[in-house]
Amino acid sequence: MESRGGPLKPEKSAMPKKSKILARMIQLKKGARPSRSLQSASRRLADGARTQTKRGASVAREGFRRDAENSGRDARAPQDELNRSGLDAPAELRRRAERHFKKRRTRSASPLTEADAQRLLHELEVHQIELEMQNTELRTARDEAEAALDKYTDLYDFAPVGYFTIAASGTIQLVNLTGARMFGIDRSRLLGRVFGSFVSEERRPVFDVFLKDVFAGQTKQSCDLMLVSKGQPPRAVNIEARRSPNGKECRAAVVDITERKRTEEAQRRIDVLAASNQKLEREIVRRQAVEEALKQSERHSRQLLEQSRHMQEQLRLLSRQVLSAQEEERKKISRELHDVIAQTLTGITVRLAALKADATVNTKDLERNITRTQQLVEHSVNIVHRFARELRPTVLDDLGLIPALHTFMKGFREQTGIRVSLSAVAAVEQLNGDKRTALYRVAQEALTNVARHAQASQAEVRIQKLDGAICMKIKDNGKGFQEEHLLHSKKSKRLGLLGMRERVEMASGNFTIKSAPGKGTTILAQIPFSSGSARGGRQTR
Repeated sequence: MESRGGPLKPEKSAMPKKSKILARMIQLKKGARPSRSLQSASRRLADGARTQTKRGASVAREGFRRDAENSGRDARAPQDELNRSGLDAPAELRRRAERHFKKRRTRSASPLTEADAQRLLHELEVHQIELEMQNTELRTARDEAEAALDKYTDLYDFAPVGYFTIAASGTIQLVNLTGARMFGIDRSRLLGRVFGSFVSEERRPVFDVFLKDVFAGQTKQSCDLMLVSKGQPPRAVNIEARRSPNGKECRAAVVDITERKRTEEAQRRIDVLAASNQKLEREIVRRQAVEEALKQSERHSRQLLEQSRHMQEQLRLLSRQVLSAQEEERKKISRELHDVIAQTLTGITVRLAALKADATVNTKDLERNITRTQQLVEHSVNIVHRFARELRPTVLDDLGLIPALHTFMKGFREQTGIRVSLSAVAAVEQLNGDKRTALYRVAQEALTNVARHAQASQAEVRIQKLDGAICMKIKDNGKGFQEEHLLHSKKSKRLGLLGMRERVEMASGNFTIKSAPGKGTTILAQIPFSSGSARGGRQTR
């Protein structure tokens, strides 16, 4: 431990020191001048008191610095005042100690014993040591406080955020270096200026309302401003402020958000561009889909055009074939009328003339000639009936499909010698007239083709109800043919097949041909069966 006069030295002996102390105390009791040792002890006591006074001065100096930091006042004047009071305090303390010592000396009339003197000296020395220790601790605390003050001063001045102390009138009372750099003005010139004068005109009303709200309550307020200063680019900032406890000023933290604003603006533009890009991508996808649909439509249109051309060609061919068929039918009917009916009618005319000539001459052969004439007339009538049946069978309209097919098949067997059988459900008679006519014509044409081309010995016609439709199946054991070759040929032989298909499709039905060389031919005609039709049994012949 060191004192102000230097390090303490160990004592050589205790007894001489005690006698010396006792002698000095006796001299002091008699009013003699104190010795140098007692004066030294008094000086040590005064030095300890002076050190304690300096400690108080250091604490007071720190308080002044803190006040200067918070309020923005200049800290050097209080510091000078503190230094002056610190220099005068030890002398004042010594004068007070001497006055107090004189009073004690006046009151104490009893002589000081050697033990009292020794105890007093011991207490003075202990007290001196305590004061020296306290002095050392106070110096350490002062150094730490000054270091902390320097540290926090640096943190305050060089913080990345601008710190301001603003009065209720809006004037700047204190600012750190970062805040001064935001304005591009030296800190000493910035103090006393109005903060609102650096706010852009469009945001100045917002700042006025913000400052009013800050001083109206204790809560923290925040807003975004645009700072403008001569020679500096506009700077976007966020300010947060709270009123100080004294209510006369507020402390504000100002953060430069210019880059953040730029980033947000850039991000907003990127988002807009991304949205536009997505919109364009969707538009591209939509247009690609439309383009693909147009291509498909174009291909489909080409296919339809090709089909229409093919069908037009088929129609031309069918028209020529129909005209040819009509002409052949006319020739056939003409030959039949000329060869059969005309000859029969001519024979009847000749017979009638002969009867007229022989009526008066030969009465015996009259009855026989009349009988032969009647037979000729009856034969002519039968031929006319056959023509009528071939053109439109009346039994189909009068009795129905099944009797008409029976009648046709009977004549077909007699003319061709081909055995043919029929099995049909009675419910087929519930179809309307057009559908029954279509089935009749299909059966008629199919059996005619069997007789002309199939070289078959037997055929079968079966009519049944399947899945809500009437299905007619015509099958023969003839030589058959290649389906594709016949359907795509341009010969007149396919006119009958196309006529059958057309009739079935006109009745909203389906027409199918199954054939192969050497395996016969099967024709299927399926026509929708109305739901209100009655279910019937099966007739077989």
